[in-house]
Amino acid sequence: MRYVAACILWSALFVSCAGATTGITILLQFENKHSDQSVEEMKREMSAIMKDTGLALDFRSLKDFNPNEAVTDLVVVKFSGTCQMDTMPLLFDERGPLAFTHSTDGAVLPFSEVACDRVRHSVESAMWSGDHARADFLLGRALGRVLAHELVHIVAKSSKHGVKGIAKTALSGGQLIADRLELDINDVERLHSH
Repeated sequence: MRYVAACILWSALFVSCAGATTGITILLQFENKHSDQSVEEMKREMSAIMKDTGLALDFRSLKDFNPNEAVTDLVVVKFSGTCQMDTMPLLFDERGPLAFTHSTDGAVLPFSEVACDRVRHSVESAMWSGDHARADFLLGRALGRVLAHELVHIVAKSSKHGVKGIAKTALSGGQLIADRLELDINDVERLHSH
């Protein structure tokens, strides 16, 4: 219920502050524990993915955000589950999306939710022995790619997926932690046009 109330508040703020500054402010709300290393790598990965789109990303914690501060565009992202790699194996139901962006009456809203436990499971399924020493780093990379995918929906104001790259319909665990995964040029152009 608190998240719904926050969505209504931020929705009003998003509309009233449009045009105040440049860039996109991304408010991060973590439901449970998270790794600082994962969060920093997520921010770095997202910024690298979006570098050719003309979008300037400003990451902030929802709990520290001043609602009286003017921002151009505001995106609220809730991270459910645990956004930190643990030594305990996951007993997990694989069905369902890694993340989703809310919409109403066909209109895409600036509110996303990332299912950290599903992302963790995908990362674990793709890791090899040497990867375990940098598990939180790889989780952050994966979270950055999942969130970049959702940001494409939000900025393009469309539920349409790309054919390849970050914005395609589904990403495997291997793609989430691979050394490189980018936006397809068609998706970059889509973001430029919006």
